[in-house]
Amino acid sequence: MNRIDARFAELRSGKRKGLIPFVTAGDPSPDGTVALMHALVAAGADVIELGVPFSDPMADGPVIQHASERALVNGIGLPQILGWVGEFRKRNTNTPVVLMGYLNPVEIYGHQRFGADAVAAGVDGVLLVDCPIEEGATMQPLRAAGLRRILLAAPTTADARLAAACEEAEGFLYYVSFAGITGADRMSFATVRERVAAIKTKTRTPVAVGFGVKDAASAREITGFADAVVIGSALVERLAGATSVQAACAAAHDFLAPIRAALDEPRGA
Repeated sequence: MNRIDARFAELRSGKRKGLIPFVTAGDPSPDGTVALMHALVAAGADVIELGVPFSDPMADGPVIQHASERALVNGIGLPQILGWVGEFRKRNTNTPVVLMGYLNPVEIYGHQRFGADAVAAGVDGVLLVDCPIEEGATMQPLRAAGLRRILLAAPTTADARLAAACEEAEGFLYYVSFAGITGADRMSFATVRERVAAIKTKTRTPVAVGFGVKDAASAREITGFADAVVIGSALVERLAGATSVQAACAAAHDFLAPIRAALDEPRGA
């Protein structure tokens, strides 16, 4: 079984909610990415979303854009990232890893080569922001290699497209809480709750909500109706000022641990 599927089955069995932190690979320092991944797990991450730096990250706000820029200045790309995932797997064989990014780096790497190398390294899924659901043929070599294709849905997704996404969703369906870029602050919990409830009537695939989730309170609110929460910009911003690998790992733990604790509190508490 794919690690993503196994992890969500485990969460469902334990009546727990998933915590999915996002960090940009190679930021705040290239030599600290593997240690940071382990720190995320120690703080309670159920799935790690590893951002692939890209020069034109259209869905990302300033915080993640700057993180990508810093990583690109250091020459970070897919070869280094797959190497880091492989290194991570020497100590952790259970935590799912999803690469999130854009189609261009995969196109350059080669679809079949990337699929094979990613699976060999220990990657479990990919979320390519600018690869629409209609481009199923583009994703086929990746899926054939064993990678789950994580799909996005948003408040602006038309009903027909949403139905198709629900039918084809693998691993988990990533619901974007509002139309806009990462890191913005305009989430309406009531609106998101209603939309997620509608999605869950159309698919058995777990639903994770991201964009605008910043702290323990917002994460707990979201997981009152979703299967998992994705936290990116708020975490990346905390890491940006770290001056050492140890400082970055400590910052990640200090940020995520209260969120994990909030998600694990009995809902009647």
